[in-house]
Amino acid sequence: MRTNAALYDQDLYAWTQEQAARLREGAVHELDLEHLIEEIEDVGYSQRDALASHLLVLLTHLLKRALAARERPGDLARAGRGWRTTCRTQRRLLDKRLRRNPSLRPTVPEECAEAYAIARDEAATALGVAEAVVPLACPWTSDQVLDINFWPEDTTP
Repeated sequence: MRTNAALYDQDLYAWTQEQAARLREGAVHELDLEHLIEEIEDVGYSQRDALASHLLVLLTHLLKRALAARERPGDLARAGRGWRTTCRTQRRLLDKRLRRNPSLRPTVPEECAEAYAIARDEAATALGVAEAVVPLACPWTSDQVLDINFWPEDTTP
């Protein structure tokens, strides 16, 4: 029989099923604790990574709306409705993730700041505007970013 560690390296799905079965049986002494601990930690990291991913998409589209309102009104007229829809979708997904994982809420400001650095580049590139016209730091609070009724195109980013 393969060891837990060998199965983990060869077939992760089979390993997870084996670990779940051992837990159900109460065979705690047979668990691959080292890998089980890693996988549990990874589940937590994946929740935070998903939060960051939603924030990146949201901030990119909020920036596109704000920048287009000021720099490229034709782009806002052409694509603004789609950007707005994307923002609303991401905000709903963020709300759901934060309801399911309330301990992630304190990480939102830090994740917003990190996501904004990437969103800044993505929005400027997508609109064909100089990065110099995009603020270095996020011009909105994390509460504004998450607020389904907040739309920054009427403000200067």
